[in-house]
Amino acid sequence: MSTLTSQANARPARFGASGPLRGRVRVPGDKSISHRSLILSALAVGESRVEGLLEGEDVLATAAALRAMGAGITRGADHAWHIRGVGVGGLLQPRSALDMGNSGTSARLLMGLVASHSITCAFTGDLSLSTRPMERVILPLSLMGAEFTASPGGRLPLMIRGLCPAVPIDYRLPVASAQVKSAILLAGLNTPGITRVIEPVATRDHSERMLRGFGADLTVEETGGERIIAIRGEAELTPQHIVVPGDPSSAAFPIVAALLVPGSDIIVENVGLNPTRAGLIEILRAMGGDITLIDPREVGGEPVADIRVRSSALNGIDVPLEIAPAMIDEFPILFVAAALARGRTVTRGLEELRLKESDRISTMAEGLRAIGARIEETADGLIVEGTGGERLAGGATVATRLDHRIAMSFAVAGLVTEADVTIDDMAPVDTSFPGFVDVMRMLGVDA
Repeated sequence: MSTLTSQANARPARFGASGPLRGRVRVPGDKSISHRSLILSALAVGESRVEGLLEGEDVLATAAALRAMGAGITRGADHAWHIRGVGVGGLLQPRSALDMGNSGTSARLLMGLVASHSITCAFTGDLSLSTRPMERVILPLSLMGAEFTASPGGRLPLMIRGLCPAVPIDYRLPVASAQVKSAILLAGLNTPGITRVIEPVATRDHSERMLRGFGADLTVEETGGERIIAIRGEAELTPQHIVVPGDPSSAAFPIVAALLVPGSDIIVENVGLNPTRAGLIEILRAMGGDITLIDPREVGGEPVADIRVRSSALNGIDVPLEIAPAMIDEFPILFVAAALARGRTVTRGLEELRLKESDRISTMAEGLRAIGARIEETADGLIVEGTGGERLAGGATVATRLDHRIAMSFAVAGLVTEADVTIDDMAPVDTSFPGFVDVMRMLGVDA
């Protein structure tokens, strides 16, 4: 890979064919757990310690917002983070707008947090985040009593005026969304009575696990195929020592790279394997991927393992509709794997991908076609005709639309193309996987 001339703040880069990947690496801490560990630590009374926190731009946006509302958050010389909480209900009025950068998780979770406090906050974000829908959070939080003044279409920038005491609600999620669920549960922490969220389709459950770990009175029941999560408000949270496992969404990139590059044999250490996040591993194995879990264990209530990956001949499959919530962020890199598989891979039910940092369905379709893949775009997914292991043509510049997962997906694709693939901007990668290029170098990629 050679870095090209930069324009403005963009960091174009070029990735080319690679020899076998070998070695052991670790990926940054889980982004979802990192956000939640900061937020709940900020609501505990006393000091929490967090090790392995993802120090990407998204998580740092959450930390900055919590500092602005009174929490003490510092990074120690040992790289551990120390958070002095203000207690549930103790958030202070920030002096200026809370800048969420590119982080939809920060925006939606913190809106839930503010909704049941007697403070008023302005939320802003970058150009990409300002195009993403917030109405799915605004609606339930408004039912709890928060007042919103939003930009057209329910987008950022917006103003929220919290209500204390807020009104407990029973809310059935119309769309499978861990962020919406978490926002309601966070609002419910400072709301008298019991707030319930009904999930017709299960989503990642980091919030439930961590809320219980901090001492919240939270229950989960399954009735008629639905999950009912209930939280009793006016809680008192207890400080914790949290060790954040490696992010499975980040581990997906070296995992797929090792599957696709002939002769590869790698181990990705300490990866979180929460059942609500492990869908990609299941699908890659179903495609014929040689993936072994080493030393499965539990750390801080989350399942963790080292993952050994050896290059494999993959076969296209029809991806089950119900697995989408357990791997929604991993579909871009799955599309790359499918492009090199034998036969057809069909995905559906992925409308949510059109509402991410970019329209990930159209952006991936456009980029994959540009480097020689055979792609059919549908309203809710992609149909990919694989090459059967033959390299793609490459030789194109791919537009990432300021989307970190698009950038990393095509960086991996460049390792299995005839001609180099140029990524128009690698800068967005810093939001979730700072050090991505360094990790790939450790595995032998010429970067």
